[in-house]
Amino acid sequence: MNAMNGHDIEDLRPGMSATFSKTITEADIVLFAGVSGDNNAVHINEEFAAGTPFGGRIAHGFLTASVISAAVANRLPGPGTVYLGQQMRFLAPVRPGDTVHACVSVVSVDVPRARAVLSTVCRVGGKVVIDGEATVMTSSMARRQARPPQAAAVAA
Repeated sequence: MNAMNGHDIEDLRPGMSATFSKTITEADIVLFAGVSGDNNAVHINEEFAAGTPFGGRIAHGFLTASVISAAVANRLPGPGTVYLGQQMRFLAPVRPGDTVHACVSVVSVDVPRARAVLSTVCRVGGKVVIDGEATVMTSSMARRQARPPQAAAVAA
């Protein structure tokens, strides 16, 4: 573990997994539209969205995907992790009031490079709404221990 209770690369093993859940609220959708600039009517206009194949408003895909980011940042590998890439497929809509359960699982570990590949899946009510794979860089105990004492003091 690192100082923020995140997993170092040396802690990770294929098969390890963690989840993070969040209920997507009306406020989340409105705030995400404001922050991102994505004001697509399918997200913010019920009358328009009712006439789409979705039959009503849906959450932004990247708002839903942000629950994956929360699982990576807060659970596995946890604090200190940096995204290098994310591939995903959006398989079903998420609606206001749905609870998204993001599960991240370690697929492979590259200890010398402090990199890991994670399976990333979001479900609502047991149905997969997003699946994909992330590549992340995380902290390394070996790298911290290899630092000269002066460099470690400056970094703190």
